[in-house]
Amino acid sequence: MSGMYDLHTHSILSDGEMLPIELVRRMAVTGYTTVAVTDHADPSNAESLLATIALVRESADLFGVRLLCGIEITHVPPQQIASLAKAAKTRGADIVVVHGETPVEPVAEGTNHAACGCKYVDVLAHPGLITLKDAKTAAKNGIALELTARGGHNRTNGHVVQVARQAGCQLVVDSDAHAPHDIMNERAKFIVAKGAGLSDRECREVLSLNIDDFLGL
Repeated sequence: MSGMYDLHTHSILSDGEMLPIELVRRMAVTGYTTVAVTDHADPSNAESLLATIALVRESADLFGVRLLCGIEITHVPPQQIASLAKAAKTRGADIVVVHGETPVEPVAEGTNHAACGCKYVDVLAHPGLITLKDAKTAAKNGIALELTARGGHNRTNGHVVQVARQAGCQLVVDSDAHAPHDIMNERAKFIVAKGAGLSDRECREVLSLNIDDFLGL
């Protein structure tokens, strides 16, 4: 499925400001056809998050949005990322995002490496100064690197583009939305991609990514 997508958003189930269905409704009005709700998760809440978000699928369908139930594995020790990602997929997660080594939070060193080496991870969010070696591993495992609109996290978007090009890694553009004002229209998404250093052609390719093919749905 193609069309406007956002693979990284948050609701009141973690630190977002909106009910899941309000988030979906606002995204629908903005033109999105695929939205992943990926609230912050660790071993204490991953299972309940997935079960709760699944209850909103029918409502999202009625608004014309394909809702992807997911989690963002956040500040979990790198040694536990693979087992938590696998458990999430076993419990029906459509998408697993890992909170990467952003320069503005104390993410444990080795998080990017653990995420890129895990076949159950789909997106490495705001990966900071990711190494070429880890990006090549991500490419091998079909894991996308995120270009983010979120303040602070987006400081290294240009670096992520350069490394992704060298590694042949898929890129995605996400909002990391927590509040209504974080939701991007099509022009805003293009500016994030272009501002990170992508050409117009590369911007169009990234923004029109077929999510079914990417996630194997």
